[in-house]
Amino acid sequence: MDRQNSPPPLSSLIRSHDHIAKVAGIDHVGLGSDFDGVSGATPAGIDSAADLPKITQALLDRGYSADDIARFWAANLLRVFREAEKVSHEMQAGK
Repeated sequence: MDRQNSPPPLSSLIRSHDHIAKVAGIDHVGLGSDFDGVSGATPAGIDSAADLPKITQALLDRGYSADDIARFWAANLLRVFREAEKVSHEMQAGK
């Protein structure tokens, strides 16, 4: 595969993640794993959900805590869903 069509290294995903965390804050970072339809657009070595621990390890290696990583994988998204659901209920109640 030529360089132009090669997948980016995992380090590029982690650098992007660092930038977002720095600009928006750790509470506004989320990671997802939708492998349907990405057609090879994942970083090198991340070919299926079985490879997701590589992302976690790269974040640990970068100095993120286990708590930070738990936020990235689930807690931040769940918090946003709860807040959106609360607003939806308030709007339906006419508040």
